[in-house]
Amino acid sequence: MRALLLAAALLLAACAGGPVPPDWQANAQAALRNFSAAYYAGDTRRAAQEFARARAEIASTGRPDLLARAQLVRCAARVASLEFDDCAGFEALAADAGPQERAYAAFLAGRWQGLVASLLPAQHRALIGGEVAAGALARIEDPMSRLVAAGVLFRLGRLEPAGIAVAAETASANGWRRPLLAWLGVQAARADAAGDGAAAARIRRRIEIVSTGSAAP
Repeated sequence: MRALLLAAALLLAACAGGPVPPDWQANAQAALRNFSAAYYAGDTRRAAQEFARARAEIASTGRPDLLARAQLVRCAARVASLEFDDCAGFEALAADAGPQERAYAAFLAGRWQGLVASLLPAQHRALIGGEVAAGALARIEDPMSRLVAAGVLFRLGRLEPAGIAVAAETASANGWRRPLLAWLGVQAARADAAGDGAAAARIRRRIEIVSTGSAAP
């Protein structure tokens, strides 16, 4: 699985000083990767354990800016799963974060007014420029980045039904239970609102499979 967006990549690059990374860096990378996998799989307990392990490794450096980047990993995973909050873990460290980290936090929160697109990961810059069609999402190669982008657009009320479908199928293709259930729930609610009982029932059958791990007899 690819590292989640900006934060993990910056974490690894920030202190790279030679061919062999220090133990904390390798351990933090592994823990953040494991956190992402567990969180997307819906394993809340393991995700919390892995994130705590990553935080402990990074804390050994005394670098609040690196801790802020790690917090963005968790915030982005929540946005991808349509779990919106104020990213308190990052906000507590924002004073020591750099402009890229603050920009990314603003991106996740939907605070786009005055946001400098060049400070964001390349895959999300087009969204700031107004490109919000489903095709723009589909062109984001990294599936985690694609889901995060969809989550932010949904938060802003700017995601069209085709984009919701892209997000749901991205989660489905990767077997990510937590975001898949969230996006299927959105689709089911939309089908209900449209009076499309057949579509709602079909989506809820998918939800049941994901929730129980097996199809109904």
